[in-house]
Amino acid sequence: MPALQEKVVSILEKKIQLIKSGEEALYLVGPIRLPIRLDGETVTFQWYCWLRCQEVTEDVERIIEKLSSVNLAEMQQSSVLAYGDFRNGEDALIRMHSICHTGDIFGSQRCDCGFQLEQSLKMIAEHGTGALFYLANHEGRGIGLFSKAMAYVLQENGYDTVDANLNLGFVDDARNYGDAIEVLRTLRSKPVRLITNNPKKLEALKKAGMDVSARTPLWGSASEFNEKYLQTKIIRSGHLAESGCPND
Repeated sequence: MPALQEKVVSILEKKIQLIKSGEEALYLVGPIRLPIRLDGETVTFQWYCWLRCQEVTEDVERIIEKLSSVNLAEMQQSSVLAYGDFRNGEDALIRMHSICHTGDIFGSQRCDCGFQLEQSLKMIAEHGTGALFYLANHEGRGIGLFSKAMAYVLQENGYDTVDANLNLGFVDDARNYGDAIEVLRTLRSKPVRLITNNPKKLEALKKAGMDVSARTPLWGSASEFNEKYLQTKIIRSGHLAESGCPND
C-alpha cells in the first residue's frame, strides 16, 4: 500500500465505527467539527454520517475501496449533529428530523420543516447537550422527492397531505426510524428528551427500548400557506396539538 494511502487509512480508521444490524452493517463516520450559523452567531456541532451496507467488515481499506465503485451521490445518507457532551450529558435533547428538500433548502412556507430544523438546533444548543438526526430517506414522509412533487400537484387540486399520499399508492406515513435508533443507541445510553409533536416518533423510540424521559413540543411558523397542512397533521395524522398550531 502506498505511504499516502497508509496515512489516509490511519486517519479514517479512528473515525469510522461499525454498527452491526442483523446481517448488514451501519458504518458511522465522525465526529467531525461543524460550525453552524444560528441567529448571527457561530455554534459548533459534531457531525456524524452513516451508511447502510450489506457487507460487514471492519477493514477500513476495504470500505474506502468500495466508495469509488458505488455511486453514493445518487443515494441519500443520513446525518447526526451532536452538541455538547452528548454521550454523557444529562437530559439530552434529541430531534428526529425528516429531510425536506423544499422546506429545509428552499425555505418553502408550504410546510414548517425549515423552521423546525433551525429551531431544533437552537433549542439543543441553548439546552447545552443534544443531537439532531437528519433522516435523508424520509422525504415526503418516506415517499421520496419525486413522489412528493406529484403529491404537491394533488394538494394544489384540493387533496390534503394524507389523501395525496394515499392516492399515489403510499401509506400516510412510511418513515422508519430503525437505523437512526441504532445510531442513537451507539452514541448514547442515557435518557433523552424528544423534540416532537408526533406520537409515532415517541412510540418508535420506546418500542426500541430507548429511555425517553420526556417530550418537548415544537411550535411556530404557522402561515396562510401551511394552515391546512398543519390542521391535517392534527385531524388525520394524530399529531398532538397542545397549544397554538402544531408543527412536526
